[in-house]
Amino acid sequence: MLSLGLAGCTHTYLGSDGREVADGDIPAQQGAPASIRRLADQRYTPDDWPEPLNARVRLPQGDGDELRPAALLVHGGGWRNRTPEDMEEIAEALTRRGFVTLNIEHRFAPDYRFPAQLHDLQQAMAWLHANAEDWRVDTDRIVGVGFSSGAHLVSLLALAGSDGPLAEPHGGEHARLAAVVAGGTPSDLFKFADGRLVVQFLGGTRAEVPEQYRLASPARQIPDTPPPFFLFHGTWDRLVPVDHATDFYQALRDEGGEAELFLQHGRGHFLSFLTRGTAIEAGLDFLERQVNAPHYPSKSDEER
Repeated sequence: MLSLGLAGCTHTYLGSDGREVADGDIPAQQGAPASIRRLADQRYTPDDWPEPLNARVRLPQGDGDELRPAALLVHGGGWRNRTPEDMEEIAEALTRRGFVTLNIEHRFAPDYRFPAQLHDLQQAMAWLHANAEDWRVDTDRIVGVGFSSGAHLVSLLALAGSDGPLAEPHGGEHARLAAVVAGGTPSDLFKFADGRLVVQFLGGTRAEVPEQYRLASPARQIPDTPPPFFLFHGTWDRLVPVDHATDFYQALRDEGGEAELFLQHGRGHFLSFLTRGTAIEAGLDFLERQVNAPHYPSKSDEER
């Protein structure tokens, strides 16, 4: 497992080369903040979906017809509770940086077991693509942001939602993410000792449904050249121990992916989200760099 290092500091930030990034070397965000238009909550699921689910949509206001990046936000809650309200502050921050944001509900365990929740995210991505022209979204520059079980779902969408067994029947090209910010991520569900939340989510213990555990573990679904990931995690997390982050970070890098890791020293699972300020700011800066990089030219530029 990766060494945590610098236990006396408030955080440790490891870049994509595995080296520590000093605070003064973290790139700052660019550009002026955008004003925001919030749409009324809208149902993003089809009429025949097992449960109606809504999305909160925010649009950056500005002149011109240039296409914008977008972000899918997914709240935590152990796959069984909480609401998009938890992600509203992050959604607003992203919208002020020029992202169209989609902050969604999803179905809960134990009434709905995995992969139902992943299907919800795939459907949300299809709905976002369907509205891309109206909202001026560049569908090549859609990112994902989540915390805890939401980070798990966003990570799984990014790694396995468009190709392979988890792409059927609701995934495909529309489910691709350009980059991910994930905090407190349960990355390998085999690491949990058959706790109630995971058993209810997957429908059995590790011995009873091992294939469910394998498919539902982002760290076991990493493809060749995964999308860029920014991970943040509390070093005192007892609910999702920090090796979920350090091992996942290393596994992504081993597969040739770009990954950065922000370790929040002395923070537990919930405190790492409640006091996420510096970590989430670094993560949002990371997303801005990814979607504005040269390998993501503006479609409006290409069409001129």
